[in-house]
Amino acid sequence: MEWTLQKLAELVGGVVPGNGDPPIHDAQPLVDALPGTITLLDSPKNLATLQSRTPAAVVVREPLESAPCDQLIVSDPYAAFSKIVALFRPTQLVASPGIDRRAVVDASATIGKDCWIAATATVGPDCVVGDRVRIHPGVHLMAGSTVGEDTELFPQVVVYPDTRIGARVRVHAGAVLGADGFGYATRGGQHHLSTQLGYVIIENDVDIGANTTIDRGTFGATRIGEGTKIDNLVMIAHNCKIGKHNLICSQVGVAGSSSTGDYVVLAGQVGMRDHVHIGDRTVVCAQAGVAGDIPPDSMVGGSPAIPQKHYLQSVLMLSRLPEMRDQLRQLTHRLAAWEATGSPAAADDGSEGTKSPRRAA
Repeated sequence: MEWTLQKLAELVGGVVPGNGDPPIHDAQPLVDALPGTITLLDSPKNLATLQSRTPAAVVVREPLESAPCDQLIVSDPYAAFSKIVALFRPTQLVASPGIDRRAVVDASATIGKDCWIAATATVGPDCVVGDRVRIHPGVHLMAGSTVGEDTELFPQVVVYPDTRIGARVRVHAGAVLGADGFGYATRGGQHHLSTQLGYVIIENDVDIGANTTIDRGTFGATRIGEGTKIDNLVMIAHNCKIGKHNLICSQVGVAGSSSTGDYVVLAGQVGMRDHVHIGDRTVVCAQAGVAGDIPPDSMVGGSPAIPQKHYLQSVLMLSRLPEMRDQLRQLTHRLAAWEATGSPAAADDGSEGTKSPRRAA
């Protein structure tokens, strides 16, 4: 497939200074740009890398004076380049709508229009599958679950009974929705599983990453709010309530009965204890441990999590501990000399000889 730069400009609503004639046969990121390709310059700091490459054209926001190639100028370079990449590498569509003869669909299940259910997928009793749903191989949709229209379940997703998935949801491979929560009561020296009779609600437009797990509630719902995006390898425990449009990065763990407001960001490896709430628009920085409620519009870090400004100050202070230790030794020596002689001058005279090898170096 080959396009001229001018045709690509028309596709994305951009402008090409000059004639726009160079043929383009592929789109590549800057580090992989080769002759005949179009690339993206999303930051001026990468200009040197562009000048070291030999692409046919580059997508930019503002005209460049020293570009080594033709330019395509648009107001949103990232969005335009995404559209161009999709043109050269379109998403591979699944097979035509239908139910593969090797799939198992219970007779009591309701299947909407234009669905695709692949081989080895299982749809259990009393499930309801909306229109245009795509169910990949190995998916297990257990009894009483519902899936909204235009949702896609990738291979090996397991949906436990009575889980409710909204419209336009994407659940990636290996995710498990609705397993029992981790709740046990100890009686007679043994751990007994406590009641796990709840369910999971996934609202509209949610993305759930590969191998993420979301446990069912004890009696009611574990809920994931509309528009929330969850990365791979995230654990959300029973009874949690995740707000709308959250961003939850990889390896986050949220303990039972915790909640978040809307537009909350949990960066990589954040851990939340049980029964805490994070307010709207709060950012929890990577590897932070949330031990208590956090008010709206906060930015916190560290474990236990504190305001990010204070956390960074404490990290800086930690790096100064060796120097402070040496200073303490010097002051202790001077104080001892003062007490022994009764003369501050004697303590000062001997202070230079008390520097540690670290300080002398």
